[in-house]
Amino acid sequence: MPASPLVIAFDLDGTLVDSAPDLLDTLDLILKENGVAPVDRQETRNMIGGGARLLLVRALERAGVETSPAEMDALTRRFVDHYAAHIADASRPFPGLLRALDRLEARGMSLAVCTNKTERLARLLLDKLDLTRRFAVITGADTYAHPKPNPLPLLSTIAACGGAVPHAVMVGDSATDIATAKAAGVPSIAVTFGYTETPAEQLGADRVIAHFDALEEAVDGLIAAMAA
Repeated sequence: MPASPLVIAFDLDGTLVDSAPDLLDTLDLILKENGVAPVDRQETRNMIGGGARLLLVRALERAGVETSPAEMDALTRRFVDHYAAHIADASRPFPGLLRALDRLEARGMSLAVCTNKTERLARLLLDKLDLTRRFAVITGADTYAHPKPNPLPLLSTIAACGGAVPHAVMVGDSATDIATAKAAGVPSIAVTFGYTETPAEQLGADRVIAHFDALEEAVDGLIAAMAA
C-alpha cells in the first residue's frame, strides 16, 4: 500500500447527485418571473455544471434574451436564494452510490468532493442528503482561487486529504471534470448518467461507467495501471 491514501475525488452535480430537478425548477421560476418561456429540459439539463450564473447565461442565450452584467448579478442572487431553500426537494443520490462509497471506504480510500458548485451550496446539499459525513474533504468553486478546469481545486483537494497525485482518481460527468483531471495529471472515470452535451465515452476519460456498481472495478483497473 502507498504511504498516502488513495484519494477518490468526485464531482457533485450529475456525478454523485441527480440535482437537475431542483436546479431546473429554480431556473424555470427565474425565467418565468422575468417573462421568459422555459427552455427545453433536455437542453438545460446538459447546461448544468458550471454554476448558477453560467446556467442562467446559457439558458437566456438559448432563449435569445440579452441581459446586462448588473441584471445578471441580480438574477444570479435570486436564483441562489431560491435554490438554497429548495436544494434537496427532489435531488437524490444516483443509484448504487451509497453501496459504492461503502466499498471504497472499507478499503481505506479517502473520499472527497471537488465541485464547481459554491462550497456553501455543496455542503448544504450534502447535509440535506446525509452525505457530508461520507467525505473527508469538500471543496467548491470558491474554495480556492480558481474553479475547475484549472487543476488547482483538484490538486488542493487531494492534498487536503493527505494524498498525492500518483495515488488519486477523479470521477466526474463532464468535459470540465475530465479536463481538470488531465491538467492535474490524475486518471479519471466518467459516468454516463450525468449532465454533458458530449457523450461520456467521448470525453477522453481513462474509464467510463454506466452505474455506480461498476465504480470499484474501474478504480481497481486504474490502480493496476498506475502500479504498472
